[in-house]
Amino acid sequence: MTAVMPTAADRRQRAMQRPPLAAEDAALIEAFLDALWAESGVAQATLASYRRDLEGLARWRPNLAAADRARLFDYLALRSREGYSPRSNARLLSALRAFYAWLLRRGTRGDDPTALLEPPKLPRALPKALSESEIEALLAAPDAATALGLRDKAMLELMYATGLRVGELVALPATALNLRQGVLRVTGKGGKERLVPLGEEAQHWLERYLEQARPQLAGKRVLAPLFLTAQGRAPTRQQFWQLVKRYAGAAGIEPRRISPHGLRHSFATHLLNHGADLRALQLLLGHSSLSTTQIYTLVAREQLQKLHARHHPRG
Repeated sequence: MTAVMPTAADRRQRAMQRPPLAAEDAALIEAFLDALWAESGVAQATLASYRRDLEGLARWRPNLAAADRARLFDYLALRSREGYSPRSNARLLSALRAFYAWLLRRGTRGDDPTALLEPPKLPRALPKALSESEIEALLAAPDAATALGLRDKAMLELMYATGLRVGELVALPATALNLRQGVLRVTGKGGKERLVPLGEEAQHWLERYLEQARPQLAGKRVLAPLFLTAQGRAPTRQQFWQLVKRYAGAAGIEPRRISPHGLRHSFATHLLNHGADLRALQLLLGHSSLSTTQIYTLVAREQLQKLHARHHPRG
């Protein structure tokens, strides 16, 4: 017989039936939270979640100060059976570690019962990449007949062609672009510079933007940013996010499936799907570690598996 996973309503109902919080535990939790806020300036939302986690344990088994490793392990196991997510249990363990470290510092305990407890494995978040057809629709959305539309078209084409981070894109100075050689000099995290090839399509739209749109936006002013707003300033990350959402809607892409960083993910995933070398991709993305780049192989593998399952005779 298949076990039924408890719902959130089930868990709330059980919580209401648990014994009240012992006065000693309530006072200890309050003192810990006050100390945590005073020492570390922890956000109120974090304090509230720590309070819920510690009170939950104290209601399950009173006398927090005397809890041993076996009790904490059993409580984590119970929560897993009750359907709490690995992320929720990881937060609980963070609260317990902070709490018992505080008891150690104040001399209430001589050991840390959380020392050998392993955090639950969290599911690895994969980047959200658009399909190549969705990218085509997104890139076709801006109206290149207007100065701002031509600017937006050039920005989107450049981001997809190079895999730039959003912050790198909006901060580009005009001097970073070398159209004659077809490369872009990018200053990434930690002030590290890298040269990124542009590609013919991105180069074409950048040339049009520089010839037709940027002079209109700059007027007679000599301005440093490559991309300019109607006020002659570099666009912010938030402004770029808004225009990506607007064009995604025009292209028929669900807003929740798109983000500015999604273009970077799509760039990386599509390159891998077409046979790009992982180390070359690392250089293009400006990752200091190859392990950061390797997450894209998981995305590419997922998409290739779906493609195989859909089209292969024995998929």
